Amino acid sequence: MPRRIRRGTTCTASCHWIYYNHMVVLNGPAHDDLDQLFRALADRTRRDIVAHALAGEEASVSTLAARYRMSFAAVQKHVAVLERARLVSKLALGRERIVQGNPQRLAQARSALVELESIWLNRFSQIDDVLLIKPSAKGK
Repeated sequence: MPRRIRRGTTCTASCHWIYYNHMVVLNGPAHDDLDQLFRALADRTRRDIVAHALAGEEASVSTLAARYRMSFAAVQKHVAVLERARLVSKLALGRERIVQGNPQRLAQARSALVELESIWLNRFSQIDDVLLIKPSAKGK
């Protein structure tokens, strides 16, 4: 049910309505964790860093920075986002910080996407069942 932001006023062109869809607006630690995971994967550079880290290419942050047309600090920030999402970890090796991928965390992303796909395939199947209703024998 829509709720008006300004209660007790008549709606004009500047009136704003907020719609809540409780299937979409989900809160809680599990959803926050997935949000952080997918936000980290939303950036092309971060996906590339994860791909290299998961391919077994042990690279330092400075080696990664040389691959991209951006500053060392920018690459460090990308790696920090990936670390917070637990997609990569850094291993101290002398003065270098080696970036290593976390395949289990990527598997969680895959699992979440497979679950969503299953939900939608089930919904499409239900729609097909409704649209392809066969005429009953009673109608003859």
